[in-house]
Amino acid sequence: MITEGPGDPTPAPTAPPTGPGPAGPDPVDVDLWQLRVDHLTEDELDPSELDEEERGRLGTPLAVADRLRYGIGHVALRRLLAPRLGVPPAALTYRREPCPGCGALHGRPAVATPSGAPHFSLSHSGDVVLIGFAARPVGVDVESLPKEGTVRDVTPALHPLEQAEIAAAGHTPEAFARIWCRKEAYLKGVGIGVARSLAKDYLGESEPAALPAGWSVRSVGTAAGHAAAVAVAGPLGRVRTSWLPASFVTAEATPAPS
Repeated sequence: MITEGPGDPTPAPTAPPTGPGPAGPDPVDVDLWQLRVDHLTEDELDPSELDEEERGRLGTPLAVADRLRYGIGHVALRRLLAPRLGVPPAALTYRREPCPGCGALHGRPAVATPSGAPHFSLSHSGDVVLIGFAARPVGVDVESLPKEGTVRDVTPALHPLEQAEIAAAGHTPEAFARIWCRKEAYLKGVGIGVARSLAKDYLGESEPAALPAGWSVRSVGTAAGHAAAVAVAGPLGRVRTSWLPASFVTAEATPAPS
């Protein structure tokens, strides 16, 4: 063994490490579930399994479409989680993880009890509800295509590379919605939401090397007139998408496909 003596001006050189470096995380698969809001009425929705806070939200003076989207999303989430955890849907309780920005408990939603639940994310817009499950932090977003005025007004607030992509596509609602969904999915996965500057992170499609380190993001198929995306911590494997029938959230529920 070579050692450094008191009079040695520099340490002895060491050989570079050999062999593979530390292994990164394995790709994680994501399960996505989508439902059509326009295939159901409020009278058909079964809210009996929701908790007091969720039922209270349904009782607020929201527009009918907003109440329906909220109710469908939260009933479906409980009915998808419950069989994985071996409990009735009404037995689930939720909590909020710490916000990565300030540490307060308004970050990603998570299951408080029982233990062992997957990470999840819920989004709804227009005629679609989208739910995602993964073994690592995940965010999903679905958006109905915006009006041209929204594209014009909001695009200047985005990352410069995202602005360039939208401009190259002719400032179309489709191009804007693809990038917006990817951005929201990432911010929801991180747990900070759109309180973060929209210009800070690049979530476009043309410059993969510029995407946020440690995250994967992918656009996913959804209903016509909408855009959707999923983001997950670490490398992304398969994205499995299933459409649930409207009867999944009614009193006579149809089981989810396995």
